[in-house]
Formats: sequence, C-alpha cells, structure tokens
Amino acid sequence: MSERMTTVLDDPLVAALAKLGERYDAERAHPADSIALLAEAGLLRRFAPVESGGEAFADANARHRAMFDALRRVGRGDLSVGRLFEGHVNAMALFGWYATASQKDWLRRVLDHGAAFGVWATEPAPGVALIENLGGRTLQGAKSFASGAGGIAYAIVTIQPDSGDRRLAIVGADDPDRTDASGWRVRGMRASMSGAYDLTGYPIDEDALLGQAGDYDREPRFTAGAWRFTAVQLGGIEALLAETRAALSGAARADPLARAAFGHAVVATRTAGLWVREAAVRAAREDTDAAAFARMTRGVVERAGLDVMEHAARLVGTRSTFEGQRIDKIIRDLSLYLRQAGPDQVRDAAVRDWIDHDCWGEDRLW
Repeated sequence: MSERMTTVLDDPLVAALAKLGERYDAERAHPADSIALLAEAGLLRRFAPVESGGEAFADANARHRAMFDALRRVGRGDLSVGRLFEGHVNAMALFGWYATASQKDWLRRVLDHGAAFGVWATEPAPGVALIENLGGRTLQGAKSFASGAGGIAYAIVTIQPDSGDRRLAIVGADDPDRTDASGWRVRGMRASMSGAYDLTGYPIDEDALLGQAGDYDREPRFTAGAWRFTAVQLGGIEALLAETRAALSGAARADPLARAAFGHAVVATRTAGLWVREAAVRAAREDTDAAAFARMTRGVVERAGLDVMEHAARLVGTRSTFEGQRIDKIIRDLSLYLRQAGPDQVRDAAVRDWIDHDCWGEDRLW
C-alpha cells in the first residue's frame, strides 16, 4: 500500500531534495547527494522486480498507485531529480517485464550499492547500431538528451541490429570519457545533465541484451508509460501551488481577484492530478485505450503547468523571479520539462483518437 503523503512544505524528503536542488542548480552538476537520498529512502529498489529485492505489491494497480505517489513526491522536491528518478523507475519496469533470472540477480547486487539507472532512446542520426563481427558484438553511435549521462551507474539504451526491430541493451553510463554535457546550457532542469553519451566500441555480450527485438516499442506499454513523467511534472506543479500560497501577501489574500486567480490554480492542479492518477490506473491494466489516455493526459498536465506558472508569477510578482527563490526554480524547471517530446503533436494524436471514439471507456459519450 502507498503511504499517506505529508504536505509539500513539511515532507522531510521533499525539503531535503529542494535544498540540495538549489546547490545543483547553481553548480550544473549531477545531483549525486540527491540520488543517494533516494537510495537511503528505499526508492531506488522499491519498484525493482521482487526477485531483485523490490516490493511485492498486491497487484499492478497497487504498484502503479505507489509509483504515482513516489514520482510526484520526488518531483515536488526537485524536478531534475524527478526526471532522473522517472528514468530509473522506467528501467525497473523494463527489468520486470523482460529480464532473465540472471539479469534480475545482477540487478539485486548493483542496487545493493545504490546504483541508479536511466533509459535512453533519443539519438542523433544514424542512431546506435549493434555491430556483429568475428571479435564479438559492439555498439556504434551515440545517445543525445541522455539524462544523467556521466553520473548514473547504468542505462538501458535502444540499439538497432542489422535487421529487424530495435532492441534494448544494458550499458555503463558513468564513463566521463564517453560523456559530453557541454551542450546542456539551459535555464531549467540543469541538474538532469541531459548530455550526449558516445557508445562507439562499447562491448555487448548476451547478458547485456534485455528482452527481445521489439519489446521496448510494445503497446500500450510504450506510449502509456508517459504517465510516469506527467506524475513528476504534476509534483512540480503541486509544489509551485503550495509555494505560491505560502508567498501570498496579506493584501493578496484580501483581494477577491487574487483569490479567484489562486482558485483557478487550485482547480488546474487538482484536475491534472485526477487525469494522471487515472492514466496510471489505465496503464496498470494495459487497457486498449491506455496509450490514447496517456497522450491526452500529457496535454492536460501541460495546460495546468502553464496556467499555474502564470498565476504564480502574477500573484507573487517580482519576488517570483529573484535568483534563489524556489518559485523561480520550479518555474524554470517546469518551463523546460513541459516541452518534452513534441507535446503539440502528441496532443493532436490524442484528439484524433478521441474523435474516433470516447477513450474514457466508462460512461462513454459517443
């Protein structure tokens, strides 16, 4: 069962992540101490396969509800760390679905040492190829926007064999000689360190191959899994709402127009929360329309984030833009995170599904 969450402003883990986040935002460095906090809290192991020491949830729904709480809780503290944690949770799901018994044993051992994982699929052309020759298998190519590159211990990466669908491989992700984060010069999400990682010449044996060709792209798992990063984004929106309330001046609290604006922000935040929670449930069941539901949820969360950012800036005023202010950091982080993976195209695809039929599934309107 998921634990009852404390409020945003009195949760010790959220407070610790927020405090560390200030430092890593300024340093533009991998948030090693923040990841260590997640390990100490048991969050890096919790969603691993049971055979690897993960929690034995009652069913998939209970597991997804617990993930919903954990992802938004970390997002409340620091969206950069939330992005890295979401990649780790994604990796644990892939191990659960596709890993062999020996791979799960290996995963248990590395998690004992606090290893964090990522999932890297984005790549510049021509992508990462699996090269087979008399000397064995190696990789050729690089990954881009590889969150945690050079800092996390391992990544699950997509690779392309000579023929057929792409596959998944487990690689070391902390080699400084393969890492280039020089291009990650951004206003927000600085500590996610989403740089480039060169895999050319990386050796691949059979134990490094996870699952079979085409497993990563299986639907609805592939698209419906987007609910996880919307949960992290939701946590950031919730934190922004709470920080905005705390920063309201006496004059703002007495002003009916300001109160109306805050009310709109509350509705936007809670509406997004209902959609993300429902998307998690649909993904757990692997519903036929789970992918369409996740696509629409992305748009709902984006709209909520944009609305709450605008209301926060108006309600708090100039103070919201000062360096070192938590509201400023959350807004900068959200502004970048909400741009993930073509939101306009995804929303259009969702609407086309909804025009075809009511993807809500229960109490259909058409």
